[in-house]
Amino acid sequence: MHPHPNRRWLAGLVVAGGLVAASALPAAAAPAPAPIPNLLAQDVKLYANDVVLAPGGPGKDVELYALTEGLTEYTVKVDSSAVAGFAELGKPYPDEASCTTAGAILTCTIKNSDDPDAGLFSLPVSAPATAKVGQRGDLAFTVTAPGAGTATFRSTVTVGEGVDLAAGKDVNLKGAPGATVAAPLTLTNAGDRAVDGAVLLVFAGYNFAPSQRYQNCEYAAEGPLDNTFACTFDGKVAPGETRTVDSSFSFTVPPDAPAPNSDFGFFAWLTKADWQELRDGFGVFGNAQAKGATGTLKLETPRTAQANPQTDTDLDNNAAGLTIEVTGKQAADVAAVGATGKGVLRSTVQTTVGFLNRGPAAVNVSGDNALWVLAKVTVPVGATAVQVPDECFPADKGGSGDGETVTGKSAYYCFSPEVVGRDAKAEFRFGFRIDKAGPLTGAVELATGFDEMFQGDLNPANDKASIVLNPAPAASPTPSTGGTAAPSDGAGGGQGGGLPVTGTPAGLIAGIGGLLLVAGAAGYLVAKRRRTRFVA
Repeated sequence: MHPHPNRRWLAGLVVAGGLVAASALPAAAAPAPAPIPNLLAQDVKLYANDVVLAPGGPGKDVELYALTEGLTEYTVKVDSSAVAGFAELGKPYPDEASCTTAGAILTCTIKNSDDPDAGLFSLPVSAPATAKVGQRGDLAFTVTAPGAGTATFRSTVTVGEGVDLAAGKDVNLKGAPGATVAAPLTLTNAGDRAVDGAVLLVFAGYNFAPSQRYQNCEYAAEGPLDNTFACTFDGKVAPGETRTVDSSFSFTVPPDAPAPNSDFGFFAWLTKADWQELRDGFGVFGNAQAKGATGTLKLETPRTAQANPQTDTDLDNNAAGLTIEVTGKQAADVAAVGATGKGVLRSTVQTTVGFLNRGPAAVNVSGDNALWVLAKVTVPVGATAVQVPDECFPADKGGSGDGETVTGKSAYYCFSPEVVGRDAKAEFRFGFRIDKAGPLTGAVELATGFDEMFQGDLNPANDKASIVLNPAPAASPTPSTGGTAAPSDGAGGGQGGGLPVTGTPAGLIAGIGGLLLVAGAAGYLVAKRRRTRFVA
């Protein structure tokens, strides 16, 4: 589904959240103290977000997704009878949807391209000025597809008070590896009605580690960026009033942070009702409610009970950027890890290849001067890759991984989305079938950085290592048991006569560097079907 041209940043987060939820839901999730009804959508394989609307305020999109396989041809029926009188429906999306209306029933038939799409349907919804705060009802969706049967799901529409939260200017910070940096984030009530409670949402890179974990904040173990968390505040903020989080709030630059480097993120203020709307759909917050344990972060406002749900009527001023300049000089040495192994003709030899980070800096972290590492694995000539890890994609695809594993190719690019700290390894497990007798040789070659802006490897000499199956007797190491390859330590710098490996396209490294930024992170998590969970 193409992006709706009028979608704002918050609606975009809802979309990203739905996508991440799609990847997270099929896996077993940690038990939550209070189940979230919308996350039970895995039973029916659909998801649609709830919306809170202000009378006469801006509309919002209800986005309907398939949580498992995408569809190319399907029919969507929407029953709006439960919201008649306080909610109005706009023109559905995609544009190619063929729709008819009979009373409160909207029926749309969609025929997409040959590629299945997880984003099924987008329906703008708004509340007229005559709507009353507190009115509430469900939109009932029914999706029917040839060969896939019928599934249903409900999206709740609530009318709330209109308010306007504003984040102010971007916040620029500076600190060396290991430093604690105060972050005076501010909230302004830019509307004419008191704001009753607020939620601070932070999406930030590796170098924005929270210095404390508060009891009124919840922290995602895996999210679009390395540090993703939300803090809930009680109390009223009067019209025109500005509040700052208390002085204990700060970020800590990790001791192994690459330097010099600049890292980025953003923070946004939401009403409690808008946050719940977003949280229910956003997979990294939907599976549990883990909290911190070191006191309560405050805005120093009196605690009150919220009488009515509130929704923000101007989402353009809710967010502001976060930038941190990491000072000093600290880089990393990554070494390729090859493998040797033995097997009989037509057997499959299990091999583990990858790279070792010798430090001192971590790699595969965010920032415009961090070290990103891509491993090119060349399959030994005379062998066939019959088992390929999810993190690898064919090198002949021009640097475009689509999340699907493909066997039988001659070479693969492999990328670990996880941060790899000092003395840690990134490992990729292949199964090579031996199709030819005699020694078979392949290679692992690392690509790091793509231009003068990015950190280079401290020791490029150890960026190549060999993969040798059934090595010649004179060079044979101690045989491994069970036909499983024994990984080398990567220190040999291409020992064993590895095959020549052509250079890695610069654009591919550039793409990897941008992959985990805000725009692309959710899509990557979907492609890899990664499990999402919380830790306190």
